[in-house]
Amino acid sequence: MVTNDSSLSLPPIGFGTVHLDGAAGVETMTSAIQTGYRLIDTAYNYENEGAVGVALRDSGVPREELTVTSKLPGRFHKFDLARPRIEESLYRLSVDYLDLLLIHWPNPNQDLYVEAWQALIDARDRGLVRHIGVSNFLPAHIERLEKETGELPAVNQIELHPYFPQQELVEWHDARGIITEAWSPLSNGRGLVEEPTLVEIGQRHGVGGGEVALAWHHARGIVPIPRSTKPERQKSNLNAVNIELSAEEIAAITALGRHDGRIKNQDPAVYEEF
Repeated sequence: MVTNDSSLSLPPIGFGTVHLDGAAGVETMTSAIQTGYRLIDTAYNYENEGAVGVALRDSGVPREELTVTSKLPGRFHKFDLARPRIEESLYRLSVDYLDLLLIHWPNPNQDLYVEAWQALIDARDRGLVRHIGVSNFLPAHIERLEKETGELPAVNQIELHPYFPQQELVEWHDARGIITEAWSPLSNGRGLVEEPTLVEIGQRHGVGGGEVALAWHHARGIVPIPRSTKPERQKSNLNAVNIELSAEEIAAITALGRHDGRIKNQDPAVYEEF
C-alpha cells in the first residue's frame, strides 16, 4: 500500500477505465477487479460511471475492499454546480461514498478551482467522500488551495511515464505528503513497451517492457493507473509492482525523459478541460 499524511492508503497499482463503457466495458472492468485490482479510477467526463458501478457489483468483491475514484470536470467548478454533480457521481456509481474524489484539471483561466476545492471539502464533510485530491495540478495551484482553505490534497494524479518522468513535481509532492498517481503510465502506446532500454531490462527480469515501466513507477513511490482490455495483460500489469529494479535500472529508465514528452501537450498552466 502507498500511504500519506492524510491517512489515505492506496493499492500500489490501479485500473484506469477511460473509454470502457457499455456491456463490453463492464466485462473488462469486472475482469480487472476479479483479477485483483482494488483501485478503480473513473471520472464524470468518462461518461462510464454507470458501467463502473455495474462492474463493482458484478465482481463479487465487497465494497469495503475497493478504492473507487472519480473526478469533477471543469464545467462544474462553481460551488453550487459542483455539489449536485458530486452527488450525481455517487448515484451513477450506485455507491454510498467515494473513496477518493479529484478535481480533474485546474482550468486556471476560469480561476474557479479553489471554489471546486471547497465543494470537495464540503462533500467530504458531508460523508459523501472519504478523501479528496486533484489531478493535473501544478505546485502554484496546490499552494493556492492550501493558502485559501488550509488543506492540501491527498493525491495529485498527473501525466507521468518514462518519456515524462516529472521528477521535480514528484519530489515536491513527496515533501508535502501528497501521493502521486500516474495516468497513461505506459505513454498511451507510442512504442514505449518496445523501447530498447525497457526491453533490455525486461529480459533480465523475464518480463516485457510494459511491466518494467510499471515497476519503475512503483520503485519511485508512484501509483500507476494502466488500462487494458486483455485479461492476460491485466494480470501482468498487476504483478509488475513485484519486480525489483536496481538503482541503475531506475536511473536508465528515468533518462528516457524528453523535453516534449507529454502525450498531447496538455500543459496544466494553460490547458482547459470542461
